[in-house]
Amino acid sequence: MSRSELLDKIGMQLSASRFAHVQRVAKVAVELAHQYGGDVQRADVAGLVHDYAKQRPDAEFKQLIQQEKLDPLLLQANNGIWHGVVGAEIIKRELGIHDAAILNAVRRHTIGDVNMTTLDKIIFIADFIEPGRDFPGVDQARAAAAQSLDAGVSFEVVHTLEFLLSKRARIYPKTIDTYNAWAAKP
Repeated sequence: MSRSELLDKIGMQLSASRFAHVQRVAKVAVELAHQYGGDVQRADVAGLVHDYAKQRPDAEFKQLIQQEKLDPLLLQANNGIWHGVVGAEIIKRELGIHDAAILNAVRRHTIGDVNMTTLDKIIFIADFIEPGRDFPGVDQARAAAAQSLDAGVSFEVVHTLEFLLSKRARIYPKTIDTYNAWAAKP
């Protein structure tokens, strides 16, 4: 499928603001791929599709978790986790994308992973620092990403965990594993 066909399909699933967001993420992802020797084409596609399932109903995610026999702990999570981890299954079915590297980057953009590839890191960071983001610490996040992908991942993991803790939110266990792998100091 061509990039314009992919954009058309994505645009039909997302609000105008979310569609603009995924395009900004793809642009930042391509820039990071150039900077850090990543796969530019995969970075572009993964950036475009990373939020493809973001605006789906909770019931659809819960049904897919059970149908695909995904981690049952996902049933205790929410859209913040589901649209990446479960969304990759929707992307396979609806967009016909079966590239494991792209699907894993989508899965990992919400929770990270202990073992992240260059593409995983690029999408994880690009989603966090794209120009439309405006939150306390975004400039430090951008500076960390400019230093290295690992520094960008580390900053993001710490910032996200601090945010979740401040809200007393439920934390998906794999997010803690990601923190321990990328941010915790021995």
